Amino acid sequence: MIKVLILIICILAACFIAFSFWLPSFVMTGKRQTISEAWEWQSSHYDTSFYNDLKKTDYIISGYEGYELHAQLLENPEHTDKYIIISHGYTDNHIGSLKYVPMYLELGFNCVIYDLRGHGENDPDFTTYGIREALDLKAVIEDTRTRYGNISVLGLHGESLGAATSVTVLKYKPEVDFVVADCGFSDIENVLRKAYTDNHVPAFSVDVANVTGKIRYHYSLLEMRPVDSLDDNQIPILFIHGSDDTFIVPDNSRTMSERTAGYSEVHLIEGAGHAASILTAPDDYIKFVRDFLNGHT
Repeated sequence: MIKVLILIICILAACFIAFSFWLPSFVMTGKRQTISEAWEWQSSHYDTSFYNDLKKTDYIISGYEGYELHAQLLENPEHTDKYIIISHGYTDNHIGSLKYVPMYLELGFNCVIYDLRGHGENDPDFTTYGIREALDLKAVIEDTRTRYGNISVLGLHGESLGAATSVTVLKYKPEVDFVVADCGFSDIENVLRKAYTDNHVPAFSVDVANVTGKIRYHYSLLEMRPVDSLDDNQIPILFIHGSDDTFIVPDNSRTMSERTAGYSEVHLIEGAGHAASILTAPDDYIKFVRDFLNGHT
């Protein structure tokens, strides 16, 4: 009987250890969309035909530690020296950024879209929820300044993970004029704890994943906190969030707005879920961005 009990305990311990080491993999290496999958989703939710008529230039940027980032310039049909760098969300790719392109073309910008680390056409890699991604974005900013030169206005726009990345990069004092952060998280911990609780998984699983994640990937989930980049930030930020976002709740944007040292404003899009604000209320969205740019660029 004792041997059986010991065997059961050993099996349970082995299962717990295996689960513990699987958790960070689930969080940091979730299945990414292919380019074709992203195109199919985007095309089924809005008219993407504008993309075919744009002049496009594909190129590769050397990111953090030489990691290669696939990027694409979408040129405004009207000559302009204003540029916007758009960062997509987790598991998406540069095609997911297209929903914001018509707005920025109308506002007089050229658009740089790119695949975040481990996404799209880039080599597989794990996600650090803003830590390495911000260093990659810093490289994209520097490359854009060098590649195109004579830029009068350079801004950042990010969605979800892209928003968190666009906020985190501010700690490095990049040469940008503004940030639009759509449905970003202030820290990944609060998002994970809510998700686990909502799915009846013990919230302490986040602490377990933090420990095993640090062992497997050498990064702590609890240190993935974009909000900590804002204490001395002076670059103006427009936070936009769907009022019905139950994945990354709107309080994340409010918290970051309150934390930033410089100018910021927050707008909620009524009835919008996660990453759906511009599709839910495009006229309101464009007005918020236009008014923000008119006042701060």
